[in-house]
Amino acid sequence: MSNYLLDRAVAEIADEMAQRADRGEVASYIPELARVDPKRFGLVVIDADGHVAAAGDADVPFSIQSISKVFTLTLALGKAGDRLWRRVGREPSGSAFNSIVQLEHERGIPRNPFINAGAIAVTDLILSGHQPREALGEILRFMQFLAGDTSIVIDDAVAKSEQRTGFRNAALANYMKSFGVLDNPVEYTLGVYFHHCAIAMSCRQLAMAGRFLAYNGQNPSTGHNVVSSERARRINALMLTCGHYDGSGEFAYRVGLPGKSGVGGGILAVAPGKASIAVWAPGLDAAGNSHLGRVALEALTKRMGWSIFGV
Repeated sequence: MSNYLLDRAVAEIADEMAQRADRGEVASYIPELARVDPKRFGLVVIDADGHVAAAGDADVPFSIQSISKVFTLTLALGKAGDRLWRRVGREPSGSAFNSIVQLEHERGIPRNPFINAGAIAVTDLILSGHQPREALGEILRFMQFLAGDTSIVIDDAVAKSEQRTGFRNAALANYMKSFGVLDNPVEYTLGVYFHHCAIAMSCRQLAMAGRFLAYNGQNPSTGHNVVSSERARRINALMLTCGHYDGSGEFAYRVGLPGKSGVGGGILAVAPGKASIAVWAPGLDAAGNSHLGRVALEALTKRMGWSIFGV
């Protein structure tokens, strides 16, 4: 792949996005996120050789929110392996990311690890045997290790904002607790959950952290195996089918890559064997996914021929 072609594609897409008037709406139900400038846009693509193509607000940290669920899932699978699937499913939800109706119908077992209930169950597994501070430290260190950057931190203002307003997440957690899906005190599990969703990263850091998923579980720069190739493939499969809540089918249709969104406006996408991609545009669509982030990724995969479904 030509570095020049990739650099030009990234720069041109960023320019196109800057001209767009349709930017979506920032997440208003978390007060700290409501303050983010909807004109922000960043895009970073990192290929197998470590070449970084970056444009826009590529180095501005933002709240990664649900993108953290990719990394907590990776950690939980490392701890429990396939035992994890006894407490969380692997199917698309077709419902809002914070729906309680589906959870009631399925007796407290969340449909997948990327909706809120599923990620709370995954967080509970990581917490078991630890104090909340220890579990949170493990998650943050894992993110720093993957990105090769110890400056990554948790945005405490966002975490506190989520804790003050997270009544529906508390309802989901208490409901799962009533079915025995959660092992730890609800307030401990929720505390860790709110804080890992409040990790702040730039597109550059996020694309670096996701590289192992693009290269069969291995960091191509160091040769270090983060997970097995089989596990990387399965995490990617879940990102493709469940990574954008009830907008996952639309994302697969238009972009054709595994990806995970967050209501902070970020998307981590994986072009297997080719690149790790991070985009940030704070305005969301009706399903809670970055509107211009998806538009930009669709343009990128078309130009580079990266859709996993063919050029």
